[in-house]
Amino acid sequence: MTSANPIPQAVIGCDVGKTSIVVFDSRGGGTRTIPNQPQPLAILAAGLDATYLVVCEATGGYEALLLDALAQAGRPAHRADARRVKAFIRSFGTLGKTDAIDARALARYGQERHASLARWQPSDAERDQLHALVMARRDLVAARTAWSNRAGAPTAGVAAPFLASVVDCLDAQVSAIDAMSAATHNPELRDFYQRLIANGKKPLVALTALMRKLIVICNARLRPAPSGGMA
Repeated sequence: MTSANPIPQAVIGCDVGKTSIVVFDSRGGGTRTIPNQPQPLAILAAGLDATYLVVCEATGGYEALLLDALAQAGRPAHRADARRVKAFIRSFGTLGKTDAIDARALARYGQERHASLARWQPSDAERDQLHALVMARRDLVAARTAWSNRAGAPTAGVAAPFLASVVDCLDAQVSAIDAMSAATHNPELRDFYQRLIANGKKPLVALTALMRKLIVICNARLRPAPSGGMA
């Protein structure tokens, strides 16, 4: 069975960190470190021809700038699953671990398995934004629970009002994210938000009004339905 992916003439292995990326080039066998910043990454991508394949691991989002630079330059890339790469490295009995070793291993992974490696494609921007909001909301809700527990603990004492203020702030942030989601995806609330903006309201004022409207809707839905009989 033949692969739809072209055979790369050389593979770049990138060990991605928060502030820097270690790059190994299988063509020359050299290793270098570049800042994990847009301009150096754009220069890296522009210096590659179409015969290269770039392989990096998923690193919690730190690889995003690299992948974006490669996409802008039209260079093929694969974002590898970390577990598969580690299993690949272990199959050679490699015990040492440095950034340079990892970059070289990623290049070898790309060389040997390029036919089965899906080429990375930019995902839908709106979906990425929604995912970021969902993750932020999850963390805010977890923090709100932790601070609420601290504020309600018997040992909180005089600190309770200060802890409660933090809880109120987190409540507001969670509500703001729910207004932003509603303003984008709920047709009724989206139209309401857009009317406010069209009438000259500032986005923050419009979002606050939207939050209030959303709370009213939620309260109405949570209110028990009236019973049909008399007491």
